[in-house]
Amino acid sequence: MVWPPRTPDTTLFSKHASVPGVQILQPFVAGSVGPAMVLTVVFLGGLVKGTAGFGYAIVSTAVLATLSSPTVAVVVMILPMLVGNLRLLGELDRAEISRCVARFWPYVLAAAVGTLAGMALLGRIPRPVLALGLGLFTLAYVAATQPWVVLPGEAWTRERCFRPGTAAKVGIGLVSGFVFGATNAAVQVVAYLDSLDLDRSTFVGVLAMILVGISLLRLGAAWGLGLFAAGDVTPPTLLALSAVAAVPGLAGVAAGQRLRRRLAESTVTAGALLLLTLIGLKLLADSATGL
Repeated sequence: MVWPPRTPDTTLFSKHASVPGVQILQPFVAGSVGPAMVLTVVFLGGLVKGTAGFGYAIVSTAVLATLSSPTVAVVVMILPMLVGNLRLLGELDRAEISRCVARFWPYVLAAAVGTLAGMALLGRIPRPVLALGLGLFTLAYVAATQPWVVLPGEAWTRERCFRPGTAAKVGIGLVSGFVFGATNAAVQVVAYLDSLDLDRSTFVGVLAMILVGISLLRLGAAWGLGLFAAGDVTPPTLLALSAVAAVPGLAGVAAGQRLRRRLAESTVTAGALLLLTLIGLKLLADSATGL
């Protein structure tokens, strides 16, 4: 039993199902969001990832959060993200794994602790506050990813914070894990590792430990914390929806990769960032109106 007990969000799902075994999401907007819409949103996130090279987790999670609960949005995306990152295991240099663990265990351990903390708070924070946080993070992601303007203090932050020492690894690991656990976003993990100028095998090894290893931890934590429970929907049902959603996610990535060959890179980047900006603003609006 989770303590303190969470009050079920009974407004998220209706009791009727258009697909056997999967109840329809009942969002805080006009109409209803069924499993087909969830799968479409995940496909959209994959399409953005395949086309622009980034944004799978943040697009899918943020769009789902505007249609339902931010908590459900984060939980539904756990398995699609895990499946999408399994390719990293195929790139692992097994001879380098022990060296990666020896060098980065403080960062990985801190990230695991931060992830659990983020997920524990996910089930306790009021919906408007979660929407506000996810909206602000989405807009911050846009600001940090856009290639046109150098942000004030960016160089100072990299110099002061993105250091290879143990203290920096622990601090950045805790923050990175917390954000990963609460929002599904892992761009901060990639940014930190990229700043260290690691060789390819080390980079992939540490990234796999985070995006695959800790994602497995997130799956167990979400189940143990009761995050897969939403109103009348049983945890196995929401878990099944998360598993099924991995399929359109992979299809979206493949379609986006084909589409990318036909579009200018600047157009793709601008379009993806514009979409994320609109999603972020919608989340802020939802938060302001208490939805």
